[in-house]
Amino acid sequence: MDIHLRPIEIKDVTLLYEIENDRSLWKYSNRSQPYSKALLLDYISNAHQDIFQARQLRFAIANSMDVAVGFIDLFEFEPLHHRAGVGIVIQKNQRGKGYAKKALEMLEIYVRSHLELHQLYAGIAIENHGSIALFEGCGFEQTGVKKSWNFYNQSYHDELFYQKIL
Repeated sequence: MDIHLRPIEIKDVTLLYEIENDRSLWKYSNRSQPYSKALLLDYISNAHQDIFQARQLRFAIANSMDVAVGFIDLFEFEPLHHRAGVGIVIQKNQRGKGYAKKALEMLEIYVRSHLELHQLYAGIAIENHGSIALFEGCGFEQTGVKKSWNFYNQSYHDELFYQKIL
């Protein structure tokens, strides 16, 4: 599979708009309202901020034609403790093709060599079987359960905590 991770660019705004405004994903990202294209363009324009300042970093997952098929994020970056959270989303019609697995493997190489991270972690909704399979398939281990952690669909849901020691 020929993909690469690259900084998010203006040309990605349509996909970013589609993903950020997909209401079915809001429960996984703690969102409750849509983003405008203007706000997303502003976000992209300021996405160059250093990870040591912003404590987060978003990459586009791009195919061999440099078209974004999804995004992978580092968040809650803690340089003192050498860890960061990771989140990933793939465009609906591109899921199941191996993009997420390859992107996560590439991100691990990046964080080891450029950020000297010791671990990555992820919070995954208990019913998100696709994400659970992805992270377990990439060597992440479930190390905890956050009981009744998120509220959506008029009820509380557990969130699984996954870690990978690099």
